[in-house]
Formats: sequence, C-alpha cells, structure tokens
Amino acid sequence: MGYELDKGRHSVYALQYHFVQCVKYRRKVLVDPGVIDKLKEQVHNISETFDVEVLNIETDKDHFHMIFKGHPTLELTRYINAVKTLTSREIQRNYPEVKEMLWEGKFWSRSYFLASTGQVTLDCLKRYVEDQGKEKK
Repeated sequence: MGYELDKGRHSVYALQYHFVQCVKYRRKVLVDPGVIDKLKEQVHNISETFDVEVLNIETDKDHFHMIFKGHPTLELTRYINAVKTLTSREIQRNYPEVKEMLWEGKFWSRSYFLASTGQVTLDCLKRYVEDQGKEKK
C-alpha cells in the first residue's frame, strides 16, 4: 500500500480533507470571475497562515469545494472559521454588489461539509488492517 506521506519531527502522516461551503440561502453570488479570484486568493493566503496546502479549489454559483492537506496539530474548526470569516469580509468589502444580494450581510451558511479523504479506499484499508492479525504463510 503506497502513501504519499508528510513528515513532522515525531510523526509521519497523510491528512487530506474535502471541504464544501455553501453561500447562505444558496444565493448565486459566485459568478463574477473577480469574486471567484478574490475567494481563491483569500483562501490561499489564510491557508499559508495555518500551514495548510490547498490542493484544489473550485466554485459553483452558490458554493465551493476545496481539497487541502493539513498537519496533525491543525485546528480544523479554527481554520474553517477563518476561511469563512475572512473571505466573507474581503468579498463584501471589494464587491458591494455581492453584499446587496445577501440577506442581512450573511455570506456563508453556518453549516459545511468536511470529510477526510484517503489515498486508498476504506475497503482496502479495512482489509489491510484485518490481514495484520492473520498468520503469514
């Protein structure tokens, strides 16, 4: 089983995540290329601060998907909160027409989707773990 591993001082890990964030009330505000570029730029800036590597980020009209790599000590909720807060603030400041499309200035939905992703399937990993207890012939 081959992994692309990251290394810390006392750890070896492979932590990737899939994050999806929707605009509040699914307002279609992610249509202007400038807004989309500002979102991506801000996410990359925030991610540098948290030592997070953005592997991919793409938008649809009312949400975005991001795949990122983190380290074991990453505080995921703090990172996600920073992404939501700072992107909302910067987009609304730079694109007042977007602010007019929102309800009471609320940009992002309170809820989000976050899943850990693997470099192998869950079934493959389960088989690998189960095989560890079996006697090798």
